[in-house]
Amino acid sequence: MTHFCYTGKMQQLTAEKRVLFGKKVQTLRKNGFVPAVMYGNSSSSEALSVRTGDFLRAWKKAGESTIVGLKVEGGVSKSVLIHEVIVDPLTSVPLHVDFYEVAADRMIKTHVPIEFQNESAAVKSLGGILLKIMHEVEIEALPKDLPHELHADLSQLKTFADHIVIKDIIAPRGVTVLGALDAVVAKVIPPRTTEELAGLETPAEVNLENIEVEKKGKREDAEADEESTKGE
Repeated sequence: MTHFCYTGKMQQLTAEKRVLFGKKVQTLRKNGFVPAVMYGNSSSSEALSVRTGDFLRAWKKAGESTIVGLKVEGGVSKSVLIHEVIVDPLTSVPLHVDFYEVAADRMIKTHVPIEFQNESAAVKSLGGILLKIMHEVEIEALPKDLPHELHADLSQLKTFADHIVIKDIIAPRGVTVLGALDAVVAKVIPPRTTEELAGLETPAEVNLENIEVEKKGKREDAEADEESTKGE
């Protein structure tokens, strides 16, 4: 039985080996499990299933930039990242999970979210509009040094001429922020007049049906890959 627990600071998940593939994974989902696959440091991928509720709690805590311990039916716990999650676009329920096994002594690259802190004087005093251009950045670090998030200080934005760029984000020791150092993360623009707002075009309506088809296609591709893996 899959369960969720903690060992020290690292969150732990246990999983079962999966024998259902393709359309049969619907049975797993109806029984409260998420089909998954683990790959990376090992020589081959492994098809698994984890209990949906347990995974959601771990995902909420860890996100996709924190190491999670994953133990498979009596085996040893392995250090993994929640590498990719395919979710139902209507219910937000996870449909498939990729776990990426990492080696403790090997540098890895991943994306971490940016948390915006404090308040901008250009917004508060000048009535400006805050533009958050980036919401995550790519970093490189050893698994033990991976941060859950990085911080951007909005108090640096005192005038409309100020910008927060990648090099302004202070990373913890052992973590390197990648990307163009002068790439803009956030800025404040002057408030718009009524005439300017009236001249803005109405955004195109989002077609949820197209999004659902795209997600569904991705899910079917993932399951087809799993079927191929089984046959190897």
